[in-house]
Order: sequence, then C-alpha cells, then structure tokens
Amino acid sequence: MTPPEADVARPQADPTKASAVSSWVMPATLTKRADFLRAARARRAPCPAFLLQARARGVDEDAQGARIGYTCSKKLGNAVIRNRAKRRLRAIAREVLPGSARAGWDYVLIGRPGATVSRDFAAMCADLERALRKLHGSAE
Repeated sequence: MTPPEADVARPQADPTKASAVSSWVMPATLTKRADFLRAARARRAPCPAFLLQARARGVDEDAQGARIGYTCSKKLGNAVIRNRAKRRLRAIAREVLPGSARAGWDYVLIGRPGATVSRDFAAMCADLERALRKLHGSAE
C-alpha cells in the first residue's frame, strides 16, 4: 500500500464564513503562585460547591482582560477526583464568565471536598453567576 500523495488538497475552512463558535476568548490562566496568593487576600464569595476569590488588578499590573485560576487540593481526593473537579470548574467558567467576568480582574475557583464533583452542573453555574454579582456589586 502506498502512502497518500503529500500535495493532495484537503478541504479547508472557508475564512469568509462566520464561525458558529463565540468570538469570546477564555481568560488567561493564572500560573504564578504570587497571583494566587494575592487573590487569596482579596474578596471571596463562598458557594456550596466551590469558593470564588476575586481581585481587581492594580494600575501597575497588566489590566487587560480577566484571568482565572483553579485550585483543587488533595483534600478533595485522589488525582482522578481532583482532575474531574478541575474539569467541572473549567466548564462552569466557560459557561458563565463570557457574560459576567470583568477585564482587569483575577478569579480563582477553589474546589470543595465532595461537593465540586457531585453538585448539579446547572446549580454550579447559577452559584458562579450569583457569586460574581455579589463580588462586583459590592466593588462599585
């Protein structure tokens, strides 16, 4: 059997057509420990399945766009449970943040033992929306 020819044309996406995917881009991810520590000293909004920490970045920091971080400690369970919890937190962030996140803010979602992996997804989304309204309502 001979391999396919290298210059065989493959179907390409038409750049002139609008994509069905939203043009909103997920916020940058927090990676530095210092950013997580700054968020830990800022505002918090407890929810049944997670804790939301949020802070407005200062004028001396890069204030473009929102940033988000996720934390799931070993208190949640083994690696499988922690990874499932982080996937659920990322999914609710994708669902809720496009309409509620503010530019220049850092958000950290912290998983809770038992609740993050077992709570209803729609309830978690509603919790995140409520927590963001609470944090931003008191911010101004």
